[in-house]
Parts: sequence; C-alpha cells; structure tokens
Amino acid sequence: MSYYEKNYRRRLTIGHENNALITLIAINLTVYVIFAFIRVFYFFSGIPAAEYNKDILNWFTLPASFDVFLTRPWTILTHFFMHDPVNVWHVFGNMLWLWAFGYIMHDLTGNKKLVPIFIYGGLAGGIFFMGAFNLFSVLKPELPVATALGASAGVMAVAVATTMISPDYRIFPMLNGGIPLWVLTVLFVIIDFATIPYTNENTGGHIAHIGGAIMGFIFIFLLRRGYDWSEWMNNFFEWVKNLFNPDRPGRKKGKVIRDEYFYKKTKQPYTKTPNITQQRIDEILDKINQKGYQFLTDEERELLKRASEKEDL
Repeated sequence: MSYYEKNYRRRLTIGHENNALITLIAINLTVYVIFAFIRVFYFFSGIPAAEYNKDILNWFTLPASFDVFLTRPWTILTHFFMHDPVNVWHVFGNMLWLWAFGYIMHDLTGNKKLVPIFIYGGLAGGIFFMGAFNLFSVLKPELPVATALGASAGVMAVAVATTMISPDYRIFPMLNGGIPLWVLTVLFVIIDFATIPYTNENTGGHIAHIGGAIMGFIFIFLLRRGYDWSEWMNNFFEWVKNLFNPDRPGRKKGKVIRDEYFYKKTKQPYTKTPNITQQRIDEILDKINQKGYQFLTDEERELLKRASEKEDL
C-alpha cells in the first residue's frame, strides 16, 4: 500500500477535525441521544408517550399539513436530523448506510460535497413528502396527522450522488471481484419505490426517499455542467466557523514591506526540489481531504510519489 493510501485512509477517523462524515454522523447520534433521554424522563415521570409526542417530538418533525407547517417552518430543516427514540434500528440503519456511501464520497470528492448533498436531499425529501399528502387523494385522509422524520432522504441523496460519481466502484471485493456500486443503488431505489403501496405506516417516508434520490441525481448532473450548489453553503459554513476567529482569512493586518515592494517577479530564478517533511505531507493530505486528489498540483503529486518511494525502501 502506498504512502498516500496508508495516511489518507488513516485520516478518515473520529479524531480528524475536518471530517464532514464523522461530524454529520455525530450530529445525528447526538440529537438522537438527547431526545432519547427526554423520552426516558417522560417515562419515569409517568407521562404518557402521546404527551411526549405532542410536547416535544411534533415541534421538530415535519407535518404533512401545510397549515400546520406554517406554524413551525423550521421543521423543514430539523426533521431530517430527528429519529424516533423508540425505533433505535431506524437511526442505526440510516447511520450505517450514511457511513458506507459517505466514506466512498469523502474518498472521491474530499470534504466539501457530503454535507450539502445530505441537506439538499433532506429538503427535497420533505418537499416530496408534503406534496404527496396534499396532492394524492389516497393519502389525504392521513394529512392531519402524518409527520416525517429521519435522515433517510438525505442518505438516499448521498447514495445516488456517490453512485453517479463512480458507478463502477466495487464493494465486497471478496465476492468474485466485487459488486458494482450502481447495482446496489439501483436495487435500493427500485425496492423503495415498489414497496410504497405495501407500507401503510411509512408510505410518506418512501416517497421522501425518492425525493432524496432525485436530488442526488440533480446535484451531480448540474455539478458536471459547472453549477456547484455546494459552494454557497460551504462559504456560509466557513463564515460561521471564522466569525469569532481573530486569525480568520481576510482580516486586515499591517502591510508587510517585503510583500509590498519586493519579489514582484513571477518567474523563479532557479528550480528547487522541495524537501519531504512530515508537515508538508500532512498539509497535502489535508488538501486531499478537503478538495480531493484531483486538485493537487504537479509538485504536490510528485512529493507524494517520492514519499511513497521512500516508504518502500
């Protein structure tokens, strides 16, 4: 295994501060644990579960009724970070699929696409959910009480987007060379769509999944044509991150005389071969983690290659 593979894969861990995948999973699990503790408190206080749903859960889940939604519009964002504390397998399954597809996406595109695709997928799932209950007469009897929650639509968006980026990516290589990623995703989507009439308790959820899948497809389709829907969101995240950072980019500082009056030549007077240091290699690996391997300069790729050869000696 090359130096790049050993170090880059090692960095996709809980300890990596800029790992969007770990952050996303941690947020979902933290929210689940918080509301599970609240549910336990209600239980030991002798308060019925219906009261917990009315007092707490319903204020964060997405209502199918548009009139109810107008009284709590924030639920279009909060519902795809919520999971019912009673159904632990729901959150476990969603996080397992998010890890499986998110790890591949993180490996292929870096750190900037995963969270925006997940959020866009959750939003699309919510819109499809509300639209279905308000447009289809067969679902209208449940309109006043139907609600949506869970990360499934966002996970579906990540799955479809990852598959579009690399449809021939092989999983389970021990099975005759591996199964192409597109096969698993197509089966996933078809089963989800085909079971809509047979899952009375989660019909809206399956419809939301389809919305997430369509959004994942649209995101990558437009990205290939030069329209990056994640750019504004990443800029916003950076702005929030640097809001109270005294060393934030763009902060006005005193002028450096050397930069102001000297070194105006763009052509190097000589060619230098940079030394291989652990700090420099870590910086390159961080760049891969943030943007992807394809954004490395020729010099940075040469450094990784030399580091790999040095490791093999």
